[in-house]
Formats: sequence, C-alpha cells, structure tokens
Amino acid sequence: MPELICDGRTLRVAEGTSVAAALALGGDGCTRTSVSGQRRAPLCGMGICQECRVSIDGRRRLACQTLCRDGMRVETQA
Repeated sequence: MPELICDGRTLRVAEGTSVAAALALGGDGCTRTSVSGQRRAPLCGMGICQECRVSIDGRRRLACQTLCRDGMRVETQA
C-alpha cells in the first residue's frame, strides 16, 4: 500500500488510487480551499477543470491524473 504525506499528514491508500481520491479519503485535513476558505474538489475527473491542482514533490500536478506512489509529498495550498 502506498504511503504519502499530504500537508504533513501521512495517508496510506490502496494501490492504483489517484491523488484526488486520496485527498477525498484524507478528509478536511488534506484539501484545497478557495480564497474564501471553501473546500475545492475535482469537478471533471479528467484534468480539464484544473480544480484539483496540487504540488506533488515540488511540481504542480493535477491530482485526478496522478496515481499515488510510496513516499510522495503532496501540498494542497502551495
């Protein structure tokens, strides 16, 4: 099972889980928020809306298009 660090929290997910799904499973402690503080989540699930943009290992990526791997570092507010 891959283990990743999301905003300082350790998440363990099933093999083949997308980062977007891992964020949803991680609950409120691991989520993107808008400027007004409202929770943001993927809308399209195919990379078009870009609502799931996060920093993965220091690079901007789309969470819905990226599979989790062991040791990955995800920052939702970067």
